[in-house]
Order: sequence, then C-alpha cells, then structure tokens
Amino acid sequence: MAELVEIEDPADRRLADYRDLRDVQLRKTLEAEHGLFLAEGEKVVRRAVEHGHTPRSFLMAPRWLDGLGDVLATTDAPCFVLSEALAEQVTGFHVHRGALASLERRPLRSVADVIDGARSILVLEDVVDHTNVGAIFRSGAALGFDAVLLAPRAADPLYRRSIKVAMGAVFSVPWTRFPDWDDALPSLSRAGFTTVALTLAADSVPVEDAVAGLDRVALVLGSEGHGLSPRWERAADRRAIIPMAAGVDSLNVGAASAVACYVTARR
Repeated sequence: MAELVEIEDPADRRLADYRDLRDVQLRKTLEAEHGLFLAEGEKVVRRAVEHGHTPRSFLMAPRWLDGLGDVLATTDAPCFVLSEALAEQVTGFHVHRGALASLERRPLRSVADVIDGARSILVLEDVVDHTNVGAIFRSGAALGFDAVLLAPRAADPLYRRSIKVAMGAVFSVPWTRFPDWDDALPSLSRAGFTTVALTLAADSVPVEDAVAGLDRVALVLGSEGHGLSPRWERAADRRAIIPMAAGVDSLNVGAASAVACYVTARR
C-alpha cells in the first residue's frame, strides 16, 4: 500500500514532479528528462493506473484519500498529503479535482505494432494545442477508432491538459509517433489503409462520400492554423470536406474530428 507522507513545506524536494504545472515549456523539459507524466483528478488517475502505468507518487488533499483508497492499495509509491492551499502553492493553480499522480512513461511502440489489426485510425500532423489533441483522442475512443498516429511536432498526448480533456482516453487508445514525417501517409497506404485528408482543397468531396465502402481508413487532420501541409495534402489518397453552411468555411480541428469520426464509424 502507498505510504502516506504529510507535507507542510511547499519547497520540499519530494514534490519536484508537481512543481510549476502552468509552465508548459518547463514541464515539457522536465517530463521528457525524467520519463514521467501527470494525471489530474480521481477518474483520470484511476484510469491511468488501471491501464498499467506505474505510479511514481501521488499528491492529494486529505479528503481525496478515501475515494482513491483502492488505487493506493495497489502500489508502494508514496502519497504526499497536503492542504489544498499548499497544493496550489506547489503546482501554481487550484487543484480543484483534488488529486494528482506522477506516473512513468512507457517507450513508444512502433507504427506497425500500433496499426496491426486496426480498421479505423486518426492521423495528426501538426496539431499543437493540447486541448485539441485531448478532444481528438476522446472522439476517437467514443466512436470506436483503433489508434492515433502523430507527426513529430504534434502536441504530447500525455501532457496534463491533453489527458484531462481526453478523460483518460489517451490510456485506452493505442498511439505512437511517426519516425519519418515525409513518408508517413504513403507508408499507411502501403499498409492497406485509404488515407482521407480533411482539407478545403478544390477536389475535396463530402466526407461521407470519401469513406463510403472503405475497409481500412486513416482520417488525416492538420494544424489549427493552416490545416494540412501541402505535402500531406497531396500524399493522401483522398481529400474530404465537412460541408458547411454559407459563410463558414470549417470547424475547429477538435470539432471536425468528432464529426468525421462519427461519419466514418458508420460507413
């Protein structure tokens, strides 16, 4: 069972994993260097542990101990217990969900391993907003997609904000990154997927037409600002659009993913 450790000093070195959580650049460096990620909230912490991620430690206010008692019983990792005011000093924000956990990252799987047996996958080029990445994972999980693949510059699915928005779907949906950005889409075509890029290109067809009758589909989504790069747009087997009412050209990438996933799941 986890050892309960009461903390009264916000400068305690044992709290290093939880310090300055609002500083995105600092967190990227720290989490990559130490091979960790953070889960926030009772449900998300529980899902992370249930999906086999090894806890390094927990941080929570006393009132959350009972609710996560069964999770704490499964590990020898320390649980740092401190007041909510002190937790806010350490993390830099009000931990209104009461519980945090620091967990170990796993090595990334190969693309071939992640897509083995998959029929529907999501492919993210330069989606750099953590909230959008989390929303896309949640849509994919809810609508039965089998995997998510990310280009090298896409945001980290295991960043705290991504995990929170995804409600832990980043733990249940297999994912990895492409080692080669240039050959990413052609490699999926060779693996038997029809790559369908969501884009405003002139030859785009409604997404329901683009995916109709397909067996293995890879929906390809581009960045928040400019969408897909010209290279990925050209490399896709098909180009698709979600028809809009007059005066609106497109949806936010998170919303677009939900619509496209729904249509694709019912192809």
